[in-house]
Amino acid sequence: METSIYVILALLAIFIIGPALFTDRSPIPETSGNVFKITKAAELDALLSSTTNVVVDFYADWCPPCRAIAPVFSKLADSHAVSGQLAFAKVNVDHVKDVAGRYTVTAMPTFVFFEKGKPTPVKAQGVNDGDDRIRGANPKALTAVVLALAKAAKSESEI
Repeated sequence: METSIYVILALLAIFIIGPALFTDRSPIPETSGNVFKITKAAELDALLSSTTNVVVDFYADWCPPCRAIAPVFSKLADSHAVSGQLAFAKVNVDHVKDVAGRYTVTAMPTFVFFEKGKPTPVKAQGVNDGDDRIRGANPKALTAVVLALAKAAKSESEI
């Protein structure tokens, strides 16, 4: 009886603690040449001042949902980036803490939408009215926001 309790406790420990010990912490590979990797606040400031709309992915390498949505973000950047009109950037919250703090990012992934350098709500399906960000890996909402921004960028570039 006593041995079975120890075995059960050991199995519980493996299932509870194991995932934390074995989580992939290697850098999330970037597959798009259209995503800016922000390594300091000045880089983000320069991008925000030179581009009308910017979608910023605040992520962490240890975050499984961040890994899951990274390919979606890259594909959206490849399909919809427009120089000077719509840009995509990634900020690793563990490496650029001051930028994450500036925009009160507390969960990963968080996608913040900027217009003319300021966080700005985007009306799209799956996003709460008045919200300038998506918290969590929600590919449908992210795609809806990017499509709305891409439509605006296309209209702006035709003027």
